[in-house]
Amino acid sequence: MKKLINGVDDVLAESLAGFAAAHPGVRVDAEHRVVYRAEPKPHGTVGILSGGGSGHEPLHAGYVGFGMLDAAVAGEIFTSPTPDQILAATAEIDTGAGVLHIVKNYTGDIMNFEMATELGTSAIETVIIADDVAVEDSTFTAGRRGTGLTVLVEKIAGAAAEQGWELAEVAALARRVASSGRSMGVALTSSTVPASGRPTFDLPESEMEVGVGIHGEPGRRRVPLGSAAEIAGMLVEPILADYEFSSGPTIVMLNGMGATPLIELYLMFGEVKKLLDLAGIRVARSLVGNYVTSLDMAGCSVTILAADDELLRLWDAPVNTPALRWGI
Repeated sequence: MKKLINGVDDVLAESLAGFAAAHPGVRVDAEHRVVYRAEPKPHGTVGILSGGGSGHEPLHAGYVGFGMLDAAVAGEIFTSPTPDQILAATAEIDTGAGVLHIVKNYTGDIMNFEMATELGTSAIETVIIADDVAVEDSTFTAGRRGTGLTVLVEKIAGAAAEQGWELAEVAALARRVASSGRSMGVALTSSTVPASGRPTFDLPESEMEVGVGIHGEPGRRRVPLGSAAEIAGMLVEPILADYEFSSGPTIVMLNGMGATPLIELYLMFGEVKKLLDLAGIRVARSLVGNYVTSLDMAGCSVTILAADDELLRLWDAPVNTPALRWGI
């Protein structure tokens, strides 16, 4: 194993310290391992909190800032944050209008966010992200896994909160987005967790895992390595079979898993776009890059969100975070 680290026990703490040093727009609570906006939102504005296991950067810390999250709670690599962490972050960002928790559908995340909600005094709404069409059930989740759609929910809900929407309105919007998008991923290699020092699963050079999870969970099937066009079909077809997207505009994210170069991601987006054009689906907005990674895994995922004029306006609203920035 070759990693740019000092010691396996210090990776998260030292990474957060470096993150704060690199981005003056955020501050880090080292004790609770929470990333906050350096300048909080005005009093009476809904707070937006998300978080989960580390190893998926820039999710979630990279989306803390104007137009998105007020805070992100960082668990250990591929491990849920604790209720104490979540409780501290919720209290810190509550300016009197309540807090929205955006939670990926993993058993540990849901349990710990629920526990923090029960222990706290803030008014809290929770939206669960469960967009992965690859699996209906697994030992990691209570149903479908939360993956790429998380980024889109955080952006759109964050814009609404920035514009002064009330908690119930922001929560309803976030749930609408969460129910209107689907994702599917493929792995060409496994990720390597520093603490283990070896790949999470064995994947021969001639094979790929279709429907893989962001923690290296098994996919739908293991198949021979295909061309970019073939892989695009394996990702897009299950998404289109699961949800009707043809009635309006869409937002499409072609996401890298961490080790796939941008030249390949853009090539893949071109193949995905061809398939959507053939299906009569209008791509109104797009993102291509590493937005929800799995450490050093090679591969990609596709997320498609059915949008409308309101969602597009919120998507286009200004955002200024370490990982997303436009309109500023």
